[in-house]
Amino acid sequence: MPHKNTRWTAESDLAKVLTGTTYLITGANSGVGLETTRQLVKQGAHVVMACRRVDAGEEAQREFADLKGTSEVMHCDLADLASVRTFTEAFIAKHDRLDGLGCNAGAVIMGNEAKYSNDGFEMTLAASYFGHFLLTELLLDLLKASAPSRIYIISSVVHANSRAKRYDVNLDDLNWKTRPYSAMDAYGEAKVASVLYAKELAERLEGTGVTTASIHPGWARSNFGSGGPLWMRVAMSVARPLTRGMSDSNWASAQTSLHVLLNDDAPNHSGGYFSQHSVLYRDKECRPGGWPMETPNPNARNMDTARALVAKTSELVGLNA
Repeated sequence: MPHKNTRWTAESDLAKVLTGTTYLITGANSGVGLETTRQLVKQGAHVVMACRRVDAGEEAQREFADLKGTSEVMHCDLADLASVRTFTEAFIAKHDRLDGLGCNAGAVIMGNEAKYSNDGFEMTLAASYFGHFLLTELLLDLLKASAPSRIYIISSVVHANSRAKRYDVNLDDLNWKTRPYSAMDAYGEAKVASVLYAKELAERLEGTGVTTASIHPGWARSNFGSGGPLWMRVAMSVARPLTRGMSDSNWASAQTSLHVLLNDDAPNHSGGYFSQHSVLYRDKECRPGGWPMETPNPNARNMDTARALVAKTSELVGLNA
């Protein structure tokens, strides 16, 4: 039974014919990414499923056999910049258009000590922010050539935290090399970075026909935490039945991504933050969500920080080399 406050994509948007369009969704083999992909294929689109585990992607892809559109699975490990570069080169060589980019994948790496990618990035930020940043930047020319086109970047209600502690990005130590490490704080900062990046992109891409959004999909009953340590996997399995009345199905949680990809009004709010309802907002007035809504975190609205973050990130991923 859907939550009474669930926001639903308009039926007219779900009825649009997408034949001839191409979409790219990261983390498309499960959860919100899978449901978003399934609906786009159902409407006739060709969807490239960028997955770290190709076998899982191909297993999920078999569910689309009777749908109107088409799909393909390509390997991309967002926590590895070399993998992202290889993927984008292969994608551009094969596809001459990109109507929508869904930066859907993400991860939280739990533990008391920071773990680092081969590129030296804290792993939660590597998978949730740095990989998507490089992927998006390398595909911008194709997105512009395909305009009107759209980008969404997954954030989370967690980015807002509370009035007592609003998350922010630490430009002097993005990757937790000098600060005492907190896995949840790293996740919160990664999600602030996602909101800021969508806002900076919107400013930079104004007039190109490419529009952006950051989204909170809701409290999805996904496989979040399945790749974590044993205690986290056990905790999540115990919690799911207890929170079913407050959480959303993966289909309900895909509504926000589908709205920003398909709705005619969504591009008028480029750079906006689009949120499903969520009881997890510490700011009670935000719990109904909004398409779009203003994030309650002022740090996630600071354009000076957004520009500085993008400049710093470009340097760290090697785009300025």
